Amino acid sequence: MVEIKTDASLRAMRDAGRVVAEALAAARKKAAPGVTAKELDQAAREVLTAAGAGSPFLGYRPDWAPVPFPAVVCVSVNDAIVHGIPGDQPLADGDLVSVDCGALLAGWAGDSAISFTVGRARPEDTRLVETAYAALEAGIGAALVGNRIGDIAHAIGRVCRSAGYGIPDGFGGHGIGRKMHEDPGVPNEGRPGRGMPLRHGMVLAIEPMLIGGGGDDHHTARDGWTIRTNDGSRAAHAEHTVAITDDGPRILTAL
Repeated sequence: MVEIKTDASLRAMRDAGRVVAEALAAARKKAAPGVTAKELDQAAREVLTAAGAGSPFLGYRPDWAPVPFPAVVCVSVNDAIVHGIPGDQPLADGDLVSVDCGALLAGWAGDSAISFTVGRARPEDTRLVETAYAALEAGIGAALVGNRIGDIAHAIGRVCRSAGYGIPDGFGGHGIGRKMHEDPGVPNEGRPGRGMPLRHGMVLAIEPMLIGGGGDDHHTARDGWTIRTNDGSRAAHAEHTVAITDDGPRILTAL
């Protein structure tokens, strides 16, 4: 079931989204060679606490997970696509990092992700990250009243495939509102003009994920959470929570 949000609800979700953006900015600022992923998690925790917000990530345990997620952010490094558990391994110069964060504030959720290089970037990583953000922008641009979910999926997939990148099977965006994961699903590849029609008041987490090697295959690491590329190539992830409105798409997780 898809919940259509009122304008007042969209304003409340914007408050939650702003907290997410601030937490991601704090994690990004903290990132440097020698800093651990756990330290990025701590930086985000401090922002959530100061805002009086909770974390939809911390303690989250879907049916397939062996243990509850132990952090407020996912930190996925290099060949990790998503769901990386923040650990004690220091980040190295040139690491490609994706940080995914959520917040719960006054009963509403926000969800967003960023990708960046720590220290000196390899040109191929810069191109991968830039394409992830271009795919996100394309998906948001298709999030218009009267369009369909397939239009968003097609816009994202076209950017990714034309750049030669893979799209991990089975992963994509989702509805969001009172919970982090709601209907409908938002694939990262699809046919235009297909799927659920977009209406004013729908809110979607749009999140392209790209595999640098061009393949789509992936596997779950031994921790039961981290999703890695099968070919060992690097990955990037970009995400915003977006409201569908009669005035066009409204990004709720921007600063």
